[in-house]
Amino acid sequence: KLCEGILNILEKDTKTSCQVACLEALRILSRDKKVLVPVTTKRNMQILMRLAKLDTAEDPLERVSEFPVIVEALKCLCNIVFNSAVAQKLSLELNLAAMLCNLLEKCKDQQFVDDIKCFDLRLLFLLSLLHTDIRSQLREELQGVQVLTRALESSLSVRWMEEYKAAEDRDRPPLSLQETDCAIEALKALFNVTLDSWNVHSETESHQFRYMAAILRHCLLTMGPTEDKTEELHSNAINLLSNVPVSCLDVLISPSSQEETDIKYNGMNMGAIQILLDFMEKRIDKGSSYREGLTPVLSLLTGCCRTHRNIRKFIKAQVLPPLRDVSNRPEVGTTVRNKLVRLMTHVDLGVKQIAAEFLFVLCKERVDSLLKYTGYGNAAGLLAARGLLAGGRGEHWYSDDEDTDTEEYKSAKPNINLITGHLEEPVPNPMDEMTEEQKEYEAMKLVNMFDKLYRDELIKPMGVRPDGTMAPLEEAVNQYHTNKQDSSDSD
Repeated sequence: KLCEGILNILEKDTKTSCQVACLEALRILSRDKKVLVPVTTKRNMQILMRLAKLDTAEDPLERVSEFPVIVEALKCLCNIVFNSAVAQKLSLELNLAAMLCNLLEKCKDQQFVDDIKCFDLRLLFLLSLLHTDIRSQLREELQGVQVLTRALESSLSVRWMEEYKAAEDRDRPPLSLQETDCAIEALKALFNVTLDSWNVHSETESHQFRYMAAILRHCLLTMGPTEDKTEELHSNAINLLSNVPVSCLDVLISPSSQEETDIKYNGMNMGAIQILLDFMEKRIDKGSSYREGLTPVLSLLTGCCRTHRNIRKFIKAQVLPPLRDVSNRPEVGTTVRNKLVRLMTHVDLGVKQIAAEFLFVLCKERVDSLLKYTGYGNAAGLLAARGLLAGGRGEHWYSDDEDTDTEEYKSAKPNINLITGHLEEPVPNPMDEMTEEQKEYEAMKLVNMFDKLYRDELIKPMGVRPDGTMAPLEEAVNQYHTNKQDSSDSD
């Protein structure tokens, strides 16, 4: 009854202060799903849309006194759409997404509209998240990618030096809280609209994604008002970069300018890539929520390294520098390599796979190179999954530049334990003082123990086929002998 009474008042022309008070009350009530039934009707949704200036396509936003009403109406709509499946269906029927895009265009050149823009973007994010038909409508009919990209560009105040290269102002103050929130909401909405964008089908799409990637590069180099807000901004930028086709990610690096403070490699500015690496290490150090917080940036870096040689070489120089000290296991220590190798045996399968894949790509998918940096024990899971236990390399092609081992590594290499990946002190062989009879007794004892485990089906002996994949031991041995006979010369 209270909700209906409020909406009856809002339907009439009342003073702005009265409208704001009513909308504030409705916003609080709309957090409760139980009271949303009277609100989620076509008539009541249209009342709120009218107050949010969504029903007038032509009228510009001129009266600043009306802005609080627009903001509160948008907040109410956000709560209602989030909490009600009925409201989500009505949003499609009432063409709410198109009206929000129109309002966003009106905000483009206006002052004092940051709050309106922020909640407009938040509502677009919620609609594209909760209703797949609205997501498709935004992408295909409403040019949502272009509209949202312009909103992001405006929030970050991007100035272009040349195509796909934004100006870098080192003395620029951090973004305000409102600007940061607007940028974050735009990034989240763009993420939903650009899902399934792996394949670029036209030159126009390629340009659009390169343009977006250039803005995201600028976003990574931009600071928010606080450290937490900066991390949130960068996290959402990384999520969106994961949707950009890897062929368009070359704009993340650009020919370096003359400033000495640039992070350079082969004459390219690597500032954005360095921020991605720092972000990755910070998320590893956090020690929790790896699947949500770490896998997006690891996946992005893996894609960049696989496709772009300069990025791979720059990252490898930092993550896998030439080995000198091999006295400790690869997973022991505080370097980025140590942290990533520890993740290769993480309990979460997704985290384990992406960390191993990242290191494998840095090694140009060469098994011998991966084993050098990680040890066989840590790499076994990846190699078994890829059918590379017998050695070799992955399917992707990489440039032919070879790794150069340090003198320290070369001298230590003969004594490195291939399983653990580090130099072990020689230990006395316990069998040296045994007689032949004792050795035979111990060997048979071990055989009998394994036989009992096998018969009780506690273990299943496995072997490696000639193609590098795992198989039950009998099958692997039979296939090996068959291959050997087939390949032998017969007179």
